[in-house]
Order: sequence, then structure tokens, then C-alpha cells
Amino acid sequence: MKQNFFAVDLGATSGRTILGTFIEGGLNLEEINRFPNHLIEVGGHFYWDIYALYRHIIDGLKLVAHRGESIASIGIDTWGVDFVCVGKDGNLLRQPYAYRDPHTVGAPEALFSRISRSEVYGKTGIQIMNFNSLFQLDTLRRNNDSALAAADKILFMPDALSYMLTGEMVTEYTIASTAQLVNAQTRSLEPELLKAVGLSEKNFGRFVFPGEKVGVLTEEVQKITGLGAIPVIAVAGHDTGSAVAAVPALDRNFAYLSSGTWSLMGVETDAPVINAETEALNFTNEGGVEGTIRLLKNICGMWLLERCRLNWGDTSYPELISEADACEPFRSLINPDDDCFANPADMEKAIAEYCHATGQPVPGQRGQVVRCIFESLALRYRQVLENLRSLSPRPIDTLHVIGGGSRNDLLNQFTANAIGIPVVAGPSEATAIGNVMIQAMAAGEATDVAGMRRLINSSIPLKTYQPQDTEAWDAAYIHFKNCIR
Repeated sequence: MKQNFFAVDLGATSGRTILGTFIEGGLNLEEINRFPNHLIEVGGHFYWDIYALYRHIIDGLKLVAHRGESIASIGIDTWGVDFVCVGKDGNLLRQPYAYRDPHTVGAPEALFSRISRSEVYGKTGIQIMNFNSLFQLDTLRRNNDSALAAADKILFMPDALSYMLTGEMVTEYTIASTAQLVNAQTRSLEPELLKAVGLSEKNFGRFVFPGEKVGVLTEEVQKITGLGAIPVIAVAGHDTGSAVAAVPALDRNFAYLSSGTWSLMGVETDAPVINAETEALNFTNEGGVEGTIRLLKNICGMWLLERCRLNWGDTSYPELISEADACEPFRSLINPDDDCFANPADMEKAIAEYCHATGQPVPGQRGQVVRCIFESLALRYRQVLENLRSLSPRPIDTLHVIGGGSRNDLLNQFTANAIGIPVVAGPSEATAIGNVMIQAMAAGEATDVAGMRRLINSSIPLKTYQPQDTEAWDAAYIHFKNCIR
């Protein structure tokens, strides 16, 4: 009898629930419901509406129950670093802050005045970014935040939602590692860092790894949805962890690019790579599935275009890509990771000001803006890949692009041109597939990640892009390095 696995996949701009079923020769995915994930701006802060997300998950479960479908298990993955404060009575104390909230500007330096940057990186191997949970928690502590002061437990976003479904509090390894609170060597919460932000291990739920059972749906949720005591499985709670599990590679000589609002480029390793070079380059060692480490770099991804589109109405991606393709190449280039692009009020204006400040033509047409973003991302990918080659224990023969960005033909071709090796695009639904894979392994329907990757490779359409115009892109890369600030 076929088993259906219910995957909840929440990104920083939208979420969906998906029903995954293994069929003869492959995997079938059906989207049950899709919904926006809006930032709430109030009182000078940005929050997530966790209750709205919970309601959408419940709606998805009700839709499946109404159809009479059985569900073997449920798994939840989300973006990283954000968390919920839970009081001693088990209630959520307020809506969680969003990582784009400006209250953490300068937060790393404040913490490093008490514990050195090198010590923090040496313990965690995590890229220093001001919004990491470690710095969010320290900011709340310094600001005498009332929710943190009253908190009995801290639950990361996927764990908070599984708690709302099951009543069980856990701390899943991959999402906790992203928080910069896990010791990369021991793969457990780091007491010294917890102490630095006024917490201890008892402030967190039971520590679990991908594939472990969180609990079953509460009687309340069973009644609301019409479902039974279905188990909730801890998948790789960090969406990138689930996505990388679904990279359709046939060997290990690859790098991956998880392309969405963020671009995350990295390689899989068997142990953390923490040294002076990775610290200087600000590379991160995040927990993966089956004991792997994801050695990667966070790069600002389609966030740049998503924010520009706010001013462009309902223009479709294909229309924008067509306009970009028709524009002059390498007219204007930006550093996608410059601080000015983190959360500007007007992204198009921020790009124009950057180009003006660096002595380049200011994009005057929409297509020129899009081309600037795509070319700059491709060249930034080359820069990060060059660093990865020096850090990786294996050669890198192929770049696998997964996630929503894998459907962007123009950016994929630009990326192949820039990096000089083949780019294999797909699956676009990598995160949901990885989520389902981990549930399937927990249910005994699959044995290991390598086998699942072979299945994905043979059953899901993939597209390969070969490098073109390499001389022009080599020249553009020199220009890129000279004009980025």
C-alpha cells in the first residue's frame, strides 16, 4: 500500500504544503495549498505571523483529510535562525522577530566584546551574520526584552510549529546548527555560548536529529483536521538541509547552489572545515543529514529581484527574463552581498545608487536592472566557487542548482558561463523532496540518501547548461572584482 508523506515547506516569502508519494519509478509530489508569508511591521519591528502559518498548515491537513487520503507522517522545514519564546505555561509569548529586523545591526560586535569572534567561529564554524540566532538572543538580552525574560523555552521556527501540532518541544540539529548555537565537533548545543546569552540547555527542547519522531498530533489537532494520531517527524528543519539532501548527484564531486530568496552555495563534507581560511572567508559549517556537514556560503539571491518587482506590478518572471536577455551585457555590476541591499525601502534605487557610487552606468530600464542582478549573481557565484575549490576535500566537477532558481534558464546559463563547468538544474522542489525523503527513511520506505539521490536523478527532469562565451565572462569577472566594494 502506498504511503503519503505530508511536507510543510515554509520560505521567507511564501509557504506550501505538499503530499509526497513514492510510485513505480519515482516520486509524485502534489501541492495541497500555497500561501504568502508576510512580514508584519509594527512598532519599529518586523515579525512573522506564526499563527497564520499554523492555520495554513491546518488548512492543508484538513484538505487531505477531506479527500480521505491517509498520511504516514508530517515533516516541517523553514528558513533559518528565527525562533519563538515559550513561557512556563507552554504559551507562545509573542510573535517571533524576523531576521530582517534592524535591531541586530551591530550585534556581533557587541557580543565579541565579551567573547572573541575567533572563539565563536572556532566552536560553531558558522558564518558570522548579524541576524544569527546567537546575536538575536544577545540583542534581546541587552534590550531587556520582556518575552525573552519570561521565556522558559526557545523553539526554532520548525520546532515551534511541530510543538503547536504535537505539544512536544524539540530542538532539531540542522536548524540549531544554523543558529550558531551548536558546537560543530560535538554536534550538540554549546554551553559556553548559551551562557554568554544568559541561557542553558534546559531552555531548549529535547535535541533530535533528522528522522527522529517528535510526537503525534494532539487530540485538539486531530479533532480540528479529522485526522488520527499521525506522527510528526523531525526532518532537516532548516530548508537548505532538506534541499541539499535532494541534490540528484551520482557521485560526491559536486557543489550545490540552493537558489531562492537566498542563494546558498556549498559542498558536502564528512567533518567540519574550520580553519583560518574559512574564518577569513566567512564560510559556514551547517549540520546536514546522515552526519554530513554543509560547508557553504550565504549569498543574497533572488531577494534582489523580488524587492525590485514590488515596484513593477504583476510582471511575470518570463517577461523580465526576456527583457534582460535583450539588454547589453556587463553594462553595470554590483556586489549582491553589499549591506545596502539587505533590506532597502527601494531596491531599484539602491542598485542605481550603488552603480553611481562605483562609477558605472545607472540602469535606466527594467531589463537592465534584471540583467545587472543576474550577471552580478553569476559572477559572485564564481567568486565563492573559487574559494570552495580551495576548501573542499574533493574536486568540483559539476554545480547542481536546486530550488526555485533552477527554473531560471538565463541565470543558469550565465552561471555556467561564469564558473566554466556544467550546471545541472533541478529539482525546483528540492526542499519538499528532501523533506519527504527523510520521512520515507524514517518509515523504512527508503534506506539512505545516496539511493534516494539516484532515484531523483532518474525520475525527475533535469537540464544541463554547458559554459559558453567563457572569454567574455573571464573579462567580466576581472571587471566585477574591480568594481565591487
